[in-house]
Amino acid sequence: MRVVIAEDNALLREGLVLLLTSAGHEVVAVAASGPEVLPALLTHRPDAAVLDVRMPPGFRDEGLRAALAARREIPGLPVLVLSQYVEETYAAELLGDGASGVGYLLKDRVGRVDAFLDALERVAAGGTALDPEVVSELLTRRRNDPLDALTPREREVLQLMAEGRDNTTIATLLVVSERAVSKHIGNVFAKLGLPPSDSGHRRVLAVLAYLRTSGAPRGA
Repeated sequence: MRVVIAEDNALLREGLVLLLTSAGHEVVAVAASGPEVLPALLTHRPDAAVLDVRMPPGFRDEGLRAALAARREIPGLPVLVLSQYVEETYAAELLGDGASGVGYLLKDRVGRVDAFLDALERVAAGGTALDPEVVSELLTRRRNDPLDALTPREREVLQLMAEGRDNTTIATLLVVSERAVSKHIGNVFAKLGLPPSDSGHRRVLAVLAYLRTSGAPRGA
């Protein structure tokens, strides 16, 4: 996999390079500031980009802005965004750009090597990889909406779906049968007014699309 890394922290940046090359991936470019990101992405057109949200010179949202701009130029460019904290606005904006091939992880997740590499591979394949804390924030952002109709177990299933988990993994994590998971997923779609689908990936995209809509302020 060809990867572009955008991270201003030199230690973390070099750590990511070492981690990815050790895993057999090729780091084709690195960027240490916001203005460097978009040119690197457009020049190399990587299989995936790993980007920090806040980068020099302003340390606001330079990395995210570059990611969104790159996805406009290269539709479907897989982007895995890293952030120090759960920043709901940035997460919602990234998801609002289209859920296919996007990820949003907290930086401490990078230290969990297998989980990080698995997330990057899922994003590169067009899937999703949302940090559990990010999903929790999105799920609890609003009150008095259809999410309130879900049972605690259905909310657990929805959260794991939004993280990109398949039915088998959900069953294992919740210690239930796959048949029970399918039933819970059917209930979730029915209560949220979402059409059922046999494709796990499309189900996740539908859930994320719903989260994007429900996360928008009323009257916006």
